Amino acid sequence: MNEESENSGTVPAAGESADAHSTRGQLPVPTPDSELTLQPDRLAGSPQCLNCGTLLQGPFCHYCGQPDKNLLRFFPVLLRELMEDFLDFDSRFMRTMKPLLFKPGKLTRDYLDGRRFRYTPPLRLYIFSSIACFFLAALIATDSIVIDAHNGEGENAVSSIHIGTTDDPEVNAALDRLDPEARQDVDEALAKAEASGDEEGDEESPIEIDGKPWDRETNPFIIEWMPNWVNDWVNDEIERSPQKGKEIAKNPDLIKDKVFDVLPATMFLLLPIVALLFKFWYLFAKKYYIEHLIFALHNHSFLFVMLFIAMLLSALAGWLEPADEGRIHTAVSWANIAIAVWVPLYFLVSLKRVYQQGWGMTLTKYCLIGISYVVLLSLATAFVALLSFVLL
Repeated sequence: MNEESENSGTVPAAGESADAHSTRGQLPVPTPDSELTLQPDRLAGSPQCLNCGTLLQGPFCHYCGQPDKNLLRFFPVLLRELMEDFLDFDSRFMRTMKPLLFKPGKLTRDYLDGRRFRYTPPLRLYIFSSIACFFLAALIATDSIVIDAHNGEGENAVSSIHIGTTDDPEVNAALDRLDPEARQDVDEALAKAEASGDEEGDEESPIEIDGKPWDRETNPFIIEWMPNWVNDWVNDEIERSPQKGKEIAKNPDLIKDKVFDVLPATMFLLLPIVALLFKFWYLFAKKYYIEHLIFALHNHSFLFVMLFIAMLLSALAGWLEPADEGRIHTAVSWANIAIAVWVPLYFLVSLKRVYQQGWGMTLTKYCLIGISYVVLLSLATAFVALLSFVLL
């Protein structure tokens, strides 16, 4: 044993030199993050892991991951802790929302630097935010949320909100106020008008091929270099398109429902292509493809959350102030303007923070990526519209 070991009062481990041991002892000990550990009153205080017997160096076993948590306590105490955890939602999710909304690029930068456990994983965050956004958009777009501001008259008038499906709430409410005989006459007149419109529509051919009306036998749609089954499928769709158009005219919610069935999957499949855009414009940034993909996941999650907030505020304003006038409507309008300004600014700052280039280069690539993304989104929108009509 050398003199340095004697002075320190420690014995180096077998196979380890005293110099290495001394150097390791001088390394700063990181301070644990209080948000990432268990509260002292919840610990069991065991020297070894109760699951695998490994010597503990903290509240979690570094071998099997089991927490040193004491569950054998009074039930009211455990119930109180359970309610605290439930009301706190997911601690990682709540810690994720603040940097996601107000600190552009921080989530991606921390994730790439290894600070990952404190935040919700990027893919899970994207799935949660996209589901919430598309679900609310589907409710609003398909009139599943109906606002009725005419329940009662005068001082007894109240506003209500209910879940249901209707073509026109105001028309249905007016018809409901008619007596049964008048309502029957109106329904019969509407049915006759609709039937006559269908007959007139049958006489017209909405699609022309080479300047002539399409006909399955005499003037079909044919692409010479395509296989026969593709041409047959296209002509089948053309033949069914007038009937689909009538169904959509009768109930626009049909096509809306199909769009919201296809759109989430399309946006998810679009993510790898968006990551390729970042990879292309930052080809010499020495970053792996997965880094660009994580950045795309975080930015799309932010966009979905912003859209969700904007739609929710607008829906609440329409419910509380059906006339679209008043302080709440004005406040929501200003909030939507702030969101519209913050979203592009957020993307610019996040680009600067993650890729760490100068402002001039960042602005140039921001514009180029923006143009590329708009073109890509336009193609995806056309694809969604076409696929929704085909699947109808």
